[in-house]
Amino acid sequence: MNFKEIKELIEILDNSNLTEINIEDNKGSVINLKKEKEREIITPQISQQPMATQAAAPAPVQNDSTANNEPAASAGEEDLGKTINAPMVGTFYKSPSPEEGAYVQVGDTVSNDTTVCILEAMKLFNEIQAEISGEITEILVEDGQMVEYGQPLFKVK
Repeated sequence: MNFKEIKELIEILDNSNLTEINIEDNKGSVINLKKEKEREIITPQISQQPMATQAAAPAPVQNDSTANNEPAASAGEEDLGKTINAPMVGTFYKSPSPEEGAYVQVGDTVSNDTTVCILEAMKLFNEIQAEISGEITEILVEDGQMVEYGQPLFKVK
């Protein structure tokens, strides 16, 4: 058999339900073609709910009870309630390197495009922008600390 004939047999095997072909030519040569069984790759399906949704669910219940008892305190909390949250899981760094100063400190004014920190995820350093304008009133995490998705990093007023 020549190469072209063998190639045709392989195509026939691929396009059929057959799993094996055995052919003996007139010279006594035997060709055995076997189709490998297709392997089914099973990947686990993990349903993941955003943490922000889970954290937001209990908040209205607490705020409603607080609002019924002390409406003035609730209004004051809303003014100070702006935060810059972690857009991903990673390690928080307040400066570009240990030798340099922090991107922002308490009392600094930030705008939407101000870089406030770096989050390291899988050996990639991601600069995080404020995405809100205001004054930093509190830094909520320590340098080198692991943070979760949606975790507040800074308070802004």
